[in-house]
Amino acid sequence: MCNVHFMRAVLKNIPKKDKKEVAYLLKDSIEDERKMQEAAVVIEGMGYKKAADTIDRFRFDLWNYKSFPRSHWRKIRTTNSLERIHKELKRRTRVTGAYSNDQSLLRVAVCIMMDIHEEWITGNMYLTLEE
Repeated sequence: MCNVHFMRAVLKNIPKKDKKEVAYLLKDSIEDERKMQEAAVVIEGMGYKKAADTIDRFRFDLWNYKSFPRSHWRKIRTTNSLERIHKELKRRTRVTGAYSNDQSLLRVAVCIMMDIHEEWITGNMYLTLEE
């Protein structure tokens, strides 16, 4: 789960009057596991057990990106690149509308993905294997 979707999932269970306070608390603790655990305790103390449970359930997924080289962190800590690919697939497949079978839709999707892959390789390097 990316940071943005994590924040949305937690704040969904918080009333409007306390959203700013809880959002600030989460932003302050998003980079540190110990602070995030303390934030869950504080939020549960405020009476928002469901939001605290959401934090406990997803907090370990927040730092998966840290297993990659530090130079990649900024680009992979969110799901923006994946969302952009989905948006491009949706945009290009809507033009045709209906497909004769699943295989034809799959061929179109693979061609789109190959095109995106080519752009990543020949254009600006999005992620490099070197640190």
